[in-house]
Amino acid sequence: MTHSQPAHLVLWDIDLTLVDLSGSGGDWYRKALATVAGVTLERMPPFPGRTELAITTELLTAHGVEPTPELIDRLWRELTALATDPADDLRARGTVLPGVTDVLTRLAETHGVVQSLVTGNLPAIARHKLSAFGLHTHLDFEIGGYGSLSAHRPELVAKAVELASGKHNRAPEQVVVIGDTPHDVAAALACDAVAVAVATGRHGVDELRASGAHAVLPDLGDTGAALRAILG
Repeated sequence: MTHSQPAHLVLWDIDLTLVDLSGSGGDWYRKALATVAGVTLERMPPFPGRTELAITTELLTAHGVEPTPELIDRLWRELTALATDPADDLRARGTVLPGVTDVLTRLAETHGVVQSLVTGNLPAIARHKLSAFGLHTHLDFEIGGYGSLSAHRPELVAKAVELASGKHNRAPEQVVVIGDTPHDVAAALACDAVAVAVATGRHGVDELRASGAHAVLPDLGDTGAALRAILG
């Protein structure tokens, strides 16, 4: 595989697209909010498809705390410490979703394909989640779009494309965004990328198709179908 001529830039969502760690985010936020702001978590904003900046801002506001940049930074540091605690085995909390390992591997073996992330997660948490399941080896974390960047997911896609273009000295011929929510689809469409949706989260095939995805898969279990959807 060569990285000098990226024909395809494939940008993955993490949660409920690659891995299922349902409940972990709420658990970490509950502890971080108590530690940093002295607040008991009463209501958790919806996570799927949203960025960490959006979630953190809404969470603090809903609990009567002003979301200052300094407080958000402190909360994120605590979240990262909790999420990456070596004593917390993520493999006991969650699982890799069907077909993910094979699809990541096959794409990595395909000439001209570069894989990275567009995820609502913070960078260190994103890397830790995927490393826990051995999924990190095929991804270029340096060019990802992460949830610390913006509350608006399309900006994450645009940032990843910008970073990839800079690193490889040319823009990718095709950008493909893969996720499990209408937010992922909308972000792809806003950036003229191909939107591939997987119904492995809280949104069904019909809803994802209605959101405008170019291709919708029940999961990534059919490697051939997944590769055709991603590479065209």
